[in-house]
Amino acid sequence: MSFPDITPDIRAAMPELRGRLTANEALAPLTWFRVGGPAQAFFQPADEDDLSYFLSRLPHDTPVLVVGLGSNLIVRDGGVPGVTIRLGGRAFSDIVVEEGHRLRVGAAAPDRFVAKRAAELGLAGLAFLSGIPGALGGALRMNAGAHGGETRDVLIEARGVERAGEFVVLTNEGMGFSYRHSSAPRGIVFTQALLQGRAGEKQDILAEMERITLAREKAQPIREKTGGSTFKNPPGGKAWQLVDKAGCRGLVVGDAQVSEMHCNFLINRGKASAADIENLGEEVRRRVREASGVELEWEIKRVGVAHGEAA
Repeated sequence: MSFPDITPDIRAAMPELRGRLTANEALAPLTWFRVGGPAQAFFQPADEDDLSYFLSRLPHDTPVLVVGLGSNLIVRDGGVPGVTIRLGGRAFSDIVVEEGHRLRVGAAAPDRFVAKRAAELGLAGLAFLSGIPGALGGALRMNAGAHGGETRDVLIEARGVERAGEFVVLTNEGMGFSYRHSSAPRGIVFTQALLQGRAGEKQDILAEMERITLAREKAQPIREKTGGSTFKNPPGGKAWQLVDKAGCRGLVVGDAQVSEMHCNFLINRGKASAADIENLGEEVRRRVREASGVELEWEIKRVGVAHGEAA
């Protein structure tokens, strides 16, 4: 399907816009599941100032979605109405060393690149980022974590642009972090963050990253079309154990399947629709609820409208 083209009106209101603005841009190639419909309008800003200019002149009632590397995301088959923003390029992915064992990192920088750069500099404490399949902006928004570390453990402050175009800086405390969640205002588009490392030995850090990589390859279907961990771990428990107990390992809906390797992962076997994947996840939640009385909470973000649904 396609949406009405709203880009001419947007351009008319923003004569000095420098970024790339397109209509009905395919989003499926930008997600790890490789599913979903288009973005009604897709914007890639040139830099922070361009992003601020765009947001300040965009009608307030136009929905805005920010996507990163698409690793923890299901775009529904009907696509995403309004504007989808994706940060990219050097303006949003630079990694700059600051005093005190700190790194200032663009929100579009892949987490594993941040970990690698920290290792090259002999900065310990950031190796866990090598186990997170996304970009830093997503890690800020969901307090991403892996292998004993979380974003809140290393964040000093995050910088972003509010919906009205104003720049804002939030401290670690101001991010309102909890397990796989941040209560920072949803309208903020994060553009960079200041991270705290500590002195360490390069070889020790690289060895830790290698252990993380090997552990992921052994236990997770990282070479499949997947979206990472599907459900949050409930208090005092493990989501995968509940899914397994409910008999869902290998369960199939359409061409979507619960991974045989790690049953907190859903995979697209090749021709799955977004609806297949989401329906599979909901069926897993239903079976776990019946088997254990636990209400699993989605960790993967689901956005857009279903095919045939009104935008």
